[in-house]
Amino acid sequence: MATTLALLHLDVQIYQAMSLKDKRRVLKSFKDRVAHRFNVSIAEVDGLDLHRSATLAVAAVGNDRRRIESILQRIVNAAGAHRDMVLVDHDVEWL
Repeated sequence: MATTLALLHLDVQIYQAMSLKDKRRVLKSFKDRVAHRFNVSIAEVDGLDLHRSATLAVAAVGNDRRRIESILQRIVNAAGAHRDMVLVDHDVEWL
């Protein structure tokens, strides 16, 4: 049985955030929605002390690489369409 693991990094900016509390509110909403909708693990992994930028890591596991690619692309699209943050960059690492 083949297991596929992908790690997606999302670099985002939250220009409206005036404090870490504002940033965490936006990120928590996005992370909760993504984790529930796509059944993936997601966490803030960089920029923890910066109130306007963050790097999120999304981990997806499955046995069909095309399915995982589709899920990750939908997550990138959701991040790009989010009204409270701007997607600056993203990359995928296959493990």
